[in-house]
Formats: sequence, structure tokens, C-alpha cells
Amino acid sequence: MKKKRWLTGFTSLVVLMGLLAGCSGNGSNSSASNNESAGSNGSSQSKDTVTLKMWGGVPPESGPQEVIDNWNKEHPEIQVEYVRFVNDDDGNLKLDTAMITGQDVDLFVNYTISHAAKRVESNLALDLSQFSDYNIDEKMGADAGSWKIDDKYYGVPTTKSPYFIALNKDALDAANLPVPKDWTWDELREYAKKLQTGSGYGFIQNMEPYVDPIDSVLSQEGYTKADGSSNLDHPLVKKWLETLNAMMVDDKTTPPLGEQLTSKMPVEQVFLSGEVPMLNIGAWLLRSSNNFTDFPRDFKIAFAPVPRLAESADKYVTRGGLGDYISINAKSKHQEAAWEFLKWYADGGMAPMAAGGRLPASKDANQEEALDSLLGEKSDTYDLDSLMYVMFDNTTPTYVRSLPQEVMDLRAQEYEKYFLGSQSLDQTISAMVSRHNDYLKQNK
Repeated sequence: MKKKRWLTGFTSLVVLMGLLAGCSGNGSNSSASNNESAGSNGSSQSKDTVTLKMWGGVPPESGPQEVIDNWNKEHPEIQVEYVRFVNDDDGNLKLDTAMITGQDVDLFVNYTISHAAKRVESNLALDLSQFSDYNIDEKMGADAGSWKIDDKYYGVPTTKSPYFIALNKDALDAANLPVPKDWTWDELREYAKKLQTGSGYGFIQNMEPYVDPIDSVLSQEGYTKADGSSNLDHPLVKKWLETLNAMMVDDKTTPPLGEQLTSKMPVEQVFLSGEVPMLNIGAWLLRSSNNFTDFPRDFKIAFAPVPRLAESADKYVTRGGLGDYISINAKSKHQEAAWEFLKWYADGGMAPMAAGGRLPASKDANQEEALDSLLGEKSDTYDLDSLMYVMFDNTTPTYVRSLPQEVMDLRAQEYEKYFLGSQSLDQTISAMVSRHNDYLKQNK
């Protein structure tokens, strides 16, 4: 792997942050059982007990704590504590800071391959090829290969990770609209018009998969052209920008990006309240849609694949495949114990995570148990045919986002200017290309 310069100046920054604030990260964020010691030397544990710290982005009450409790009951010799970090830029920086400054991190979850690759470059993720008792390719299938870095696994991809459009089935029925199984962004735009009521919106998006339409194209066509220059001026990049801007400005069927960013719009809550009938999101929606206490709803939810930009479906790929790539800290003092836990977790110990939409990827996991956890007592509040389609039956090839975070950031900065009305379409594409070319030259 080519060494990038992402760490220049970064180590000094995070060391300073670690000294000032990072060392408090093992306090209130830890969700370990009150019956367990806060560390391996705690009085409630024997001297031979190993205590592992696992860092993840899912709230403990949404599955992780039940997983940890199940393990701890059966393995008194290896106790695990869960530390929650928020899966955003600040949260990932907090995790990196903790590892670089030598805080207790034994296992951690990567949610993008770009984050995983940076951690590999910084020698923070253990090369798992030293373990010969677990075949990741055999267990997880062909999609696991998308997570290889330099043809090696530095983690185990543990979950199926579908992305989809969640639909208010009652609203669809009222508008005489079928649940799509294959559609384009132009067709979604028409759905948004027909589903719009009054001055409300017909479609909203979670910001995490916001830019996926571009990556669905460029992951196949290439982020660079044959001559090595940026491909961010691909015609379908322009198509995405134009379509979404028209929905914001002309149709007024989706919120202007500025409004969504400044208001920090709680899109899950907005959708589940019945206010907006379509939501672009991933399987974590089910964490909230199953929670009728905080998100009461009176409509059935249906599911459709994320639409494609191209008219032809022949070369279309969608984001998905496998996710929740769990690594062992290369600096952990308990690598063997962490490996034992990780194998157990991947092969079905993670079943309670299905309640939040995280279905186990391993062929040896009990999928019926996971589905029961996924749906609970709320199965009659979902359109099960469309749910099973997006979860299991959709055969559209998938990709895992692998674009370096620096490129993600620079193009977001430019398309945000366009959606905010401060830059024209042509200026936006030109700026993205120019900045991407500069990045490519600096990282040859």
C-alpha cells in the first residue's frame, strides 16, 4: 500500500488531544455491567481474568450490551466491556486518539474501508493472517474480499449491510404506487412529486449514504480516467447533481441541503412520524422503527432498492455487501483472547445486533434467530416481501466505499456550495476535478 500523508501533523494533534481529553474516554462511555470490574485488576475478578475493551458505534442498548452480557456469562476467564463512540468524524478521531495514546482498546469496529485502511497504515490494526483457524472467505462469502487491504484481512466483516429507500406503504397505497424493485432517480423524483402533500417533502435522506449514487457509478467506471486524471466530471456525476438540485429548488420535494445541515434534521424521526413518506437510509433504521416507545407510528414500512442514475441496469452496482469490519488493535496485550471473542461474535454471538438491522454475515450464524431479533413482535408493521427482497433476495452486485476520506471531503465541500446556491454546476464540477487532480499528484 502506498503510504499517504494523512498522518502528517495528525499524530501530534491527537497526542495533545489525548493528553488533554482523550484519557477520559473510558469513563461514562463504557457500558459494562455494574457487576463487572472497570479493569483487569478489579477486585471482583480473579488475577487470571482478561478484560477486553471493544469500541463500537452502536448504542449499547441496541444490541451490543446483550451480546457482551451473553459472552461474559459463559466466559468468566475473558470479560468484555463495550465502549461506545459516535460514528462520525469526531467519534472516529476519538477512537484513533485512544489507540495512538495507548488507551485500552482491544477490538474496534470500522464502518468504512477508508477508515480501516488509515488504521492499517498507522499500524493500529492487526494482520489476521497469523490466525489459521478461521477462514473469513469461506465463512462470509465472496463479498468479504471487498474488505481486503493489500490482499490481507485486518478485520472480520461481520454484518450484511443493505442500503435502501424506506417507504410509507400506506402513503404508497393511497397514491396507487407500487413498491419498486428496480428504478431510477428520475422515477424516484416522480414518486416524490406524487407523494408530496401540501408544502411537505416527499423524500429525505440520511447524510451517510447521501453521495452513494456517485460512488455506485465511479466504483465501476473508475475514480480516474485512463490518463490518470480525475473522473469526477463523469456525465452521471453531473446527472446526480442536477437531479437532486431540481428536487430541492424546482420541485421542492426534498429539503435544501443548507436547511438539512443547519437544522440537523432528525430524518429517522421525521420519516417514522409519517411527516415524509420516503427515506434514503441503511439497515440501522430498524433500530428506531422497532422502537415504538420513542418512535410511535401508525403505518406499515415497505422497502425498495436504492435507485440507479443510469437508464440501463446492466452495469449498476449498489452500496452494500458486508460491513461492521471488526479489527483487533495491533497494540493490544490480549490479542489471542480478542480473537476468541471475535470468532464467537461473527459466528452468531452477534445475533442480538439484528434488532438494529445488523444481520450476521457468517454462514454458520443462526439466521432464523437473527430474523426473530430483527422483527421482534413488530413483523406485522412491515411489508415483509419487500423487506426480505432488500435484505436477502436482491441480486444487484454491491460495492464497499473505498474512496480516501480526503477525496470524500473535498468533493462534499464543492457540491455543498452548489446545493447552497453559491456556485454553478459547471464551477462545481470543475472545482471537484481540479482539487481531486491536486490530491492525486500529491499522493503518487
